[in-house]
Amino acid sequence: MNSDERDCECALPQAETSPAGGYDRIQEESDIENTEASRMKRAAAKHLIERYYHQLTEGCGNDSCSNAWCSSSRGSHCLDNNAAAVKALELYKNNAKLCDPHPSKKGTTMNHCVRDDFKDVNYLTEDKVYEILHICGEKEDYSPLIRVIGRVFSSAEGLVQSFRRSKPPTKEELKSLQSKDEDKDEDEEEAAACSAAAMEEDSPGSSSRLDGAASGDNDVGKLGPDEVSVDIDAVRRVYQRLLSNGNIETAFLNALVYLSPNVECDLTYHNVYSRDPNYLNLFVVVMENSNLHSPDYLEIALPQFCRAMSKLPLPALAKLARLWSHYSAEQIHRIMETFQQLITYKVVSNEFNSRNLVNDDDAVVAATKCLKIVYYANVMGGEVDTEHNEEEDEEPIPESSELTLQELLGEERRNKKGPRVDPLETELTIRTSDSRRPLIPFEEFVNEPLNEVLEMDKDYTFFKVETENKFSFMTCPFILNAVTKNLGLYYDNRIRMYSERRITVLYSLVQGQQLNPYLRLKVRRDHIIDDALVRLEMIAMENPADLKKQLYVEFEGEQGVDEGGVSKEFFQLVVEEIFNPDIGMFAYDERTKMFWFNPSSFENEGQFTLIGIVLGLAIYNNCILDVHFPMVVYRKLMGKKGTFRDLADSNPVLYQSLKELSEYEGSVEEDMMITFQISQTDLFGNPLMYDLRENGDQIPVTNENRKEFVAQYAEYMLNKSVEKQFKAFRRGFHMVTNESPLKYLFRPEEIELLICGSRNLDFQALEETTEYDGGYSRDSRIIKEFWETLHSFAEEQKRLFLQFTTGTDRAPVGGLGKLKMIIAKNGPDTDR
Repeated sequence: MNSDERDCECALPQAETSPAGGYDRIQEESDIENTEASRMKRAAAKHLIERYYHQLTEGCGNDSCSNAWCSSSRGSHCLDNNAAAVKALELYKNNAKLCDPHPSKKGTTMNHCVRDDFKDVNYLTEDKVYEILHICGEKEDYSPLIRVIGRVFSSAEGLVQSFRRSKPPTKEELKSLQSKDEDKDEDEEEAAACSAAAMEEDSPGSSSRLDGAASGDNDVGKLGPDEVSVDIDAVRRVYQRLLSNGNIETAFLNALVYLSPNVECDLTYHNVYSRDPNYLNLFVVVMENSNLHSPDYLEIALPQFCRAMSKLPLPALAKLARLWSHYSAEQIHRIMETFQQLITYKVVSNEFNSRNLVNDDDAVVAATKCLKIVYYANVMGGEVDTEHNEEEDEEPIPESSELTLQELLGEERRNKKGPRVDPLETELTIRTSDSRRPLIPFEEFVNEPLNEVLEMDKDYTFFKVETENKFSFMTCPFILNAVTKNLGLYYDNRIRMYSERRITVLYSLVQGQQLNPYLRLKVRRDHIIDDALVRLEMIAMENPADLKKQLYVEFEGEQGVDEGGVSKEFFQLVVEEIFNPDIGMFAYDERTKMFWFNPSSFENEGQFTLIGIVLGLAIYNNCILDVHFPMVVYRKLMGKKGTFRDLADSNPVLYQSLKELSEYEGSVEEDMMITFQISQTDLFGNPLMYDLRENGDQIPVTNENRKEFVAQYAEYMLNKSVEKQFKAFRRGFHMVTNESPLKYLFRPEEIELLICGSRNLDFQALEETTEYDGGYSRDSRIIKEFWETLHSFAEEQKRLFLQFTTGTDRAPVGGLGKLKMIIAKNGPDTDR
């Protein structure tokens, strides 16, 4: 059976089960065909009217012409341009005689012969394209159209003026049309109106077409912040018609190669956008070309165009992002793929390494900057929440009273404290954390080939130094995967640790202070919480900068050097104690297997601050914690309040109840009899009443106010009831991470991955990366048996093995392959 037969067999059942759908599809195709036919008809009508106009103004060139409406005739009347335009409409309506060109006028006077080359066309409209296409189709010669496209699409001025949104016809034009033959087709009347306007523009007495930039500037003031003067739908229709022709597509390609360097020069040196905001039209028109990601464009044309686009000033980038945010998910995906294809092509076709950095490739850098525009358009075009933001801490996080190394040496601090903010993010007044659901998944923006060749140590250096001539991909974190970003965070943490260590050494030399380059915690196993939290509280009060030193844990009465394993065990024991339900700081939900802040906890705020410090220290020291918070906790850490939809994973039973209330079709007041007063139970099971509104017990929930009730209920459960506890917790977390690029690099779900690790365990990857020492090798019999046994374990047994060897049953960021496990003999004289 061939493919056509298979297609037929698949299509028949659909037609039987949904005849209406098949009819709609046929009807839709018919409408499209009618629309195209109508446009071609208008283009042909317009061409005829223009021939009448030039016959009236220039004649056919035959001195013995007997046509009364030809200026070559002796009995003709001399008409000005406006009168000739009106008369041309009338002649077209009456199907008047149209002269043929006289041989003596060939190539000189008879305008339609000259216009077959369209040398006077310096910008394009949709109808003009269809008119030229119609003429070329009749002659079966598309070279005039190819020349026009080459001329217009290689000229910034011409492209900026092309495909403008048409103005509505004037009252005079409408009256003129209505007074004519009512039986004429409406499409022909439209074409007549357009042709009249076009002939006025073509006339020698009128101003040049390209002088319309001034009027264009006036139109820009009337446009919204997310609007442009170009007719995007018309551009898409034109591309759809023309790109099917291979020769015409080549014209677009060659024009773009010529156009891009001139545009880059205009934006770099002539500040052209500030003089004419319509200059943005050029980029809108070019980006609608659906073939930009094809191999022909990837070598020269697209890299040059991306370099030009990356030179746009910040307001233009923001406007482009706002415009694209109104595109559909499919259109955003197409534009995103265009830039991703270029990045991948350049990465794969070059050999990047520590000497030949991908950061120095202009095409990759420019495409990444352009991809950032699409990224923010993707955020803005999806579901966003810009309102529910956590309030900033009333008291600033205490900083170290000690001077920094630069200040001690009399140098200015190069890197200011506090998290970095993207300028485009500021211009758009939106953050990635505002996104609840983007148009296309964030994972689509990650470019894995780029991540593989990126030298993260060099990239981090460029990120910190912030020089104009060196680009860092950390400024575009959306293109990096979690593993690469985690490596950047690791470098940042380590450099801060070394910086604090150097400062400590300098102080010890200058002031004779005791040398203490580490954050040392000496704890007793049976009093681990008391010892650790008291010590951390003292450090937080005396000198918070010490929290940014490398952690060094020592268990009292035990020998051992902390090379990372002791710290991991310390965190494991602390978390087990803190989240013990008997202590009462956190409530455990058996259904979701997650913890939540206990609103009626007896512990003071300082205890929650210290827990926040422990969480921050775990990230800072690259340790995974066995904590189970709902995602809303990480969103709140990133500055967003919890809302109704966050109840879905933190309290699914309550979420379902409130959702049913919102969708209830009967009378809420009569059937449910609930008020704006809710109840909770404390640690001892006693009910606690809370009014969502003043005198809430007297305000019934109705169909009209139920949305407010749902929002207030979620606000209380996720924010107000735990406000004190969470603020203290967040304050402790920020004591450690306030100067870290954590918030800049990671989204809330990635923060959870950093703290808790991944539940996806690939022991095959662990086997491949494990190293051997002391006489063991991959081929040793006991090693082979070890892995055979491990792979035969059930999932729970594997997690217990991981818990025993690493202190947690989760994989680090990047999977088990990122673990460094060494299997060695227990001495040279044993096989243990």
